[in-house]
Amino acid sequence: MSGTDAEQAGRASGPGNGPSPAHPADRINVASRARLLAEVEDRLQQARGFALATLNLDHVVKLVRDPQFAAAYDAQDIVVADGNPIVWLRRLAGKPVELIPGSELISPLAAIAARNGVPVAFLGSRDEVLEAAAKRLEDDHPGLKIVTRISPPMGYDPDGEAAAADLARLAGDGAGLCFLALGAPKQERLAARGRDLAPRTGFVSVGAGLDFIAGHQRRAPRWVRKLAMEWLWRMASNPRRLAGRYAACALTLPGLVVQSYAAGRYGLAGEE
Repeated sequence: MSGTDAEQAGRASGPGNGPSPAHPADRINVASRARLLAEVEDRLQQARGFALATLNLDHVVKLVRDPQFAAAYDAQDIVVADGNPIVWLRRLAGKPVELIPGSELISPLAAIAARNGVPVAFLGSRDEVLEAAAKRLEDDHPGLKIVTRISPPMGYDPDGEAAAADLARLAGDGAGLCFLALGAPKQERLAARGRDLAPRTGFVSVGAGLDFIAGHQRRAPRWVRKLAMEWLWRMASNPRRLAGRYAACALTLPGLVVQSYAAGRYGLAGEE
């Protein structure tokens, strides 16, 4: 393990990330996929719950605008880089990290759960998506047990009584790992709450990841992702919903670039 990974592994073992850092990308506390998988497996083996978030540029915008979202992020135990802009910003600051999209974590984490006999829960998306995703993952990973599937109604409140009941249900079912497919900021807020109400369960926020697994949404082709153009693919597929989001990200990025450059060049920000 590298010195960077060893230090970040120590940070990842604590109760959340604590106060918000000066630079949003400094929320990342696990830099590599290998370190992440080892950390999650260790926690699952010990039934130590956790909240895992995958930071992207849209989250950075929301963190500035939404205090509840920022508080939920402060409570995450593990944060990784989901999005090339975040990877570039960290590299510019002299703190390189690997790109680890949430949707690409589902299968390897399911494999870890199957290997260790850890039951799994789904919370989010639609019933037909959860059913199809469960079948595919159970086929791909013999021994995997998906014990709880919850598709919440529209207007689901992660701070409400129904959410508390859902957390109690999946904990009662013995789920040691739960994939949250509610989208930001709801899934991160529910994960933070789950750390208290279901402390033996690991919560992983995956957005549309279960839809991809189920085949109900198509992810950008691999060559598009290698060109770091997945955002353009997604916007072309749903311009009405995503154009405003990406415009806000574009306005935020220049300031983050300057801040990252200053951190890397002069050590003016983001010291760990």
